[in-house]
Amino acid sequence: MLTATLLVAACTASPLGSPSATPAAPAGSSQNAPGDESAPSDKNVGQRELTPAEKKIIVSALAPSLKDPGSAKFRWAKIRNATEGAVNYCGIVNAKSPYPAYSGQQAYILEATISGGKVSAAVVGLIAGGKDIEIVRSMCKKYDLDPNDAT
Repeated sequence: MLTATLLVAACTASPLGSPSATPAAPAGSSQNAPGDESAPSDKNVGQRELTPAEKKIIVSALAPSLKDPGSAKFRWAKIRNATEGAVNYCGIVNAKSPYPAYSGQQAYILEATISGGKVSAAVVGLIAGGKDIEIVRSMCKKYDLDPNDAT
């Protein structure tokens, strides 16, 4: 019951907007035009690697959701190349969770604030492991993201 309540609360209180509410991507990116659902997308176009400083910001945002953040092993996906605004980001962390059923591989989705082309802040939308990892994967898919793209 607690797990379901947390998931429902996380979904309703999530800072993540609707897929159409994300800021426009730079020219040449994989963002489809509004209403153009049939256009193919290449997820790697318009994406870049995170810098060590950006990774630290994301780790700090996720740390309160982890039982032992110092032992967490992150797999990092690329982030959409944007200069300003908010972008959604999905990844994988192998870590201990405060909820034993979630310990181990966990997927997460967060909203990263971009300033001057770099991540300046991050807010976790949802992190889950175990059988609930599929909930996060489906949320990521709405934004054309896949936590399994993390390396």
